[in-house]
Amino acid sequence: MTNQPSRAGAIARAADHYASGAFLADLSRRVAIKTESQSADRGAELRAYLTDEMLPTLQALGFGSTIVENPVSGRGPFLVAERREDPDLPTVLVYGHGDVVLGHEGKWRDGMDPWTVTVDGDRWYGRGIADNKGQHSVNIAALAQVMAERGGRLGFNAKILIEMGEEAGSPGLRAMAEANRDLLAADVLIASDGPRVIAGRPTVFLGSRGALNFDLSITLREGGHHSGNWGGLLANPGTILANAIASLIDQHGRIKLDALKPPPIPPAVKTAIADLTVGGGPNDPEIDRDWGEPGLTPEERVFGWNALEVLAFETGNPRAPVNAVPPSARATLQLRFVVGTDPQAALAAIRAHFDANGFGQVQLSTGRMETFAATRLDPTDPWVGWTLDSLARTTGKKPALLPNLGGSIPNDVFSDALELPTIWVPHSYPACSQHAPNEHMLGSVAEEALRIMAGLFWDLGETGPSIREARAR
Repeated sequence: MTNQPSRAGAIARAADHYASGAFLADLSRRVAIKTESQSADRGAELRAYLTDEMLPTLQALGFGSTIVENPVSGRGPFLVAERREDPDLPTVLVYGHGDVVLGHEGKWRDGMDPWTVTVDGDRWYGRGIADNKGQHSVNIAALAQVMAERGGRLGFNAKILIEMGEEAGSPGLRAMAEANRDLLAADVLIASDGPRVIAGRPTVFLGSRGALNFDLSITLREGGHHSGNWGGLLANPGTILANAIASLIDQHGRIKLDALKPPPIPPAVKTAIADLTVGGGPNDPEIDRDWGEPGLTPEERVFGWNALEVLAFETGNPRAPVNAVPPSARATLQLRFVVGTDPQAALAAIRAHFDANGFGQVQLSTGRMETFAATRLDPTDPWVGWTLDSLARTTGKKPALLPNLGGSIPNDVFSDALELPTIWVPHSYPACSQHAPNEHMLGSVAEEALRIMAGLFWDLGETGPSIREARAR
């Protein structure tokens, strides 16, 4: 007598997939492809990740795949794969990105090669291993284990979208999604990116803060002039720009311009945040408790509030200063913002504030990166409780629920353009060194993530239809 397919069986298969080394082998092959989207010379590698790696992997699972060209010239393509089992079953859209930031060869510890996975205890090093190749590899592998357990069926319909430009600001993603609504239509997005709250606690987040980069500059004259002969007679652009910035935010990181602040934190969001703890990990920086908006907890400041950061400031030549009043100054600032903040209105408010306060000479322009909108699924949505219950059943742990990630991802494409409920289950952790040398994921988190996602996808085949119906009511 054969054993009946079961949730426990799918989870056991996922654990075996990790223990056998098969997951590490897949990941090693993918990390080796140098998919640096911030480099103009990696077009062939960006396409090869889809055609040579993702397409055959998904084809083996019965997915039909389409390469969709990017509507933005010179940018990497997209892969959209679909496995349709029954039109009456729910459809999940799974998202990931195969591009990575620059490898920073020669800067990794102990001479490690960023394009070769190096296992050192629980740490698996490699560029993109946490952001995002390891994360979407977990989800694809979990789909495979569920299919194997169900005898070649998932029990639901699945679509997979892999983009190759997220690290460059996702150029073309929204336009592609809007032009292919039917191709990407689904009942729910289940995806993975970003970190857990802490390594050992499974986490769910429902959106992300938005990100608005803007540049400030002031040019008063051609060339510098001797500070002994002209100091005290010529307006100093560095001084003016420093004061302009200080009129927006004070020395304690508190936003002074009300138009840059969000609405009050909603009660359901405040309740979810109260269960979270930020920092405290062995490689986490020490939190400055008195920085930012007074009256808020650190968790509320990063998940429920806006933050204005000075990313860069330059006047004169900081590396080789001379005794001269500089002719110009420039700075790049960033507003990380939650739902309820209009980034275009924020820019207009900054311009009006500068003009009204004697900083009319300061030029304001948007940065080169695309603006990510702020998004947040209602924490009371039926898909949220369903996800939290599944993760708790698999791990025996209470998952953390983030109303939104503190960082920014292109979730607005899915929540706004495609009008999907968005569920994110991250498989990384805060000290993973993403975007820096020594990027890594934890093997222990990867193993648990494989089991979590196998359980979640199994549950989608069991109770997904009822959750879809509950949401429709």
